[in-house]
Amino acid sequence: MQSAESKFNRNSLLLALRRYSSVISNMEKTILLPSLLRDVPSDDVWDCEAAEEACSDLYSNYLMLKAIRNTVESGLVPLDDHKAKNNTLSKTLEPLLDTDPEVLFRFHLRGLFSVLSDLTKKSQNLTEKYLDIIGVAN
Repeated sequence: MQSAESKFNRNSLLLALRRYSSVISNMEKTILLPSLLRDVPSDDVWDCEAAEEACSDLYSNYLMLKAIRNTVESGLVPLDDHKAKNNTLSKTLEPLLDTDPEVLFRFHLRGLFSVLSDLTKKSQNLTEKYLDIIGVAN
């Protein structure tokens, strides 16, 4: 009998989403005291460069990763966030709107795979850092 993951192509969006959700579930099961992550600086470079606010601690990253997973699984985007992000994104994406829909789809799909891969790695690193904080060997 085939495993659930072997049903999908290795580069399948569904598999990437399943991997991300699985890593987040593992993070939630491992991190029993998320408050231990407060004021622990993040080692991730892209946190500082891409974040609109100052570099966040691991606790903020933990909450963000869980919120993203909830959004991915529910498919619901808070209306206020969606409107605010749409206004800034529409200005930067205007040149792309005149392109072929298939090209646009592939562009966004590559971006989605990239973001899911980064978030999955970030979740794994956060879990490992938590285990280091509580003194458990991986």
